[in-house]
Amino acid sequence: MPDINVILVDTEDNEIGTEEKLRAHQNGGKLHRALSVFVFNSKGQTMIQRRALTKYHSAGQWANTVCSHPYPGENVLAAAHRRLMEEMGFDCEIREAFDFPYRADVGHGLTEHEYDHVLFGSYEGKPKLNAEEVMDWKWVGLEELRKGIRSDPDSYAPWLRLMINKVIEERSAANGPGPS
Repeated sequence: MPDINVILVDTEDNEIGTEEKLRAHQNGGKLHRALSVFVFNSKGQTMIQRRALTKYHSAGQWANTVCSHPYPGENVLAAAHRRLMEEMGFDCEIREAFDFPYRADVGHGLTEHEYDHVLFGSYEGKPKLNAEEVMDWKWVGLEELRKGIRSDPDSYAPWLRLMINKVIEERSAANGPGPS
């Protein structure tokens, strides 16, 4: 993994410094800024990705469309657009839906301790996967995704397991009843 710095933040998401990405995930994890993008199609399904087996944590697990970190000096929205292109090979309109802090053990002595900005977007096409990042993808309804997480939690990234209920709640509030 190349030396990439993440933005360290306090519990209110105020920047307090930077740290090398791997080091920020060691020793219980330092709170840092992150982003999670959920892209939806017109049927209300979200695009999920299966993380490449070469990822340094959560390898082979299903996750939301894109999850990453902004670079120091880069805002969350710009980072989300950058990572959509780098991982999934497309870009689309996105907006911030909510944010929340969390801590999760991701194995191998690593901890995700993130202040996560969750963004929603819309797209109808197929991705062009970056094989170094993503090994598979699919469209899935949110309720189907929640059922999958409940029945086989180890197949899903910890942050997705933690945020699925809030994602469903926010989508419902924004769109009213409809397909999920």
